[in-house]
Amino acid sequence: MSVLNPLQEGDGVSSDEPWTVKRIVDWTTAHLKQHGSETPRLDSEILLAHARGCTRIEIYTHFDDIPTEAQRSTMRELVSRRAQHEPVAYLVGHREFFGLDFRVTSDVLVPRPETETLVVEALERAEPFENPRILDIGTGSGCLAVSIAVNHSNASITATDVSEQALSIARENAQAHGVIDRMRLLKGDLFGPLESSDQFELIVSNPPYIADGERDQLPADVSLHEPHVALFAGADGLDVIRRLIERAPKHLVDRGHLLLEISPEQAGAVGECLSASASFADIKTIKDLSDHARVLAARRK
Repeated sequence: MSVLNPLQEGDGVSSDEPWTVKRIVDWTTAHLKQHGSETPRLDSEILLAHARGCTRIEIYTHFDDIPTEAQRSTMRELVSRRAQHEPVAYLVGHREFFGLDFRVTSDVLVPRPETETLVVEALERAEPFENPRILDIGTGSGCLAVSIAVNHSNASITATDVSEQALSIARENAQAHGVIDRMRLLKGDLFGPLESSDQFELIVSNPPYIADGERDQLPADVSLHEPHVALFAGADGLDVIRRLIERAPKHLVDRGHLLLEISPEQAGAVGECLSASASFADIKTIKDLSDHARVLAARRK
């Protein structure tokens, strides 16, 4: 790939002009915009900061610096992969979530800001319990479980996932944030790895909830690179959610809480599933910061 090559003919800039940090950011922003990035400037800054081994703010304070050839070579590779829609979080190996830094790979979903709504609601509902036991179904990177554990020092967390690779990432993140001693990580489908006697004050989950037929409507970043097992759930996207609602009561204490992340247009259908169950009351829809329905919450009768 010939990006960021000052000797490339037709780059529109004199070959005598140095490739400063600012010039690289500007060129990359335009290049990634042409290749469909929704946040080309942010992507450019994050990738160059990673290539240079510095913080993003240092990009702004060193606009006139000239990166080394090794740094530019790394940047070329990163930009090439980003132009093929590989998520920035996978390229740099981490993503911020709920004020914490999480290691991520293509084995787990990229943590998203809207999922922080689930953490906020979980912490609020866990507060009345002195030592809450919390179950995170489909933990992925562990962003939910770890964020809750960091912000509730008496909580004990059990996290399950079907992917051994995902559990390995979650374990790394729990260790990095000093909460591994309060976490139990189990491999298996939904409640499968649990003992029948396991009970929790809260069960939380960001399950797969995209309909199979919507695959072609997703951004290429998601459909081409994120793990499909964590995305898709049947014809209407509710296959996993139905199973969670059906089986959760067995593992909830009386008046325990079930919290599920959903797609906004599913709020009515998921609410009906909860209402149809004989086990749940106080069904509530919680909106995210964009005013979209994001979490369905219910209390076990």
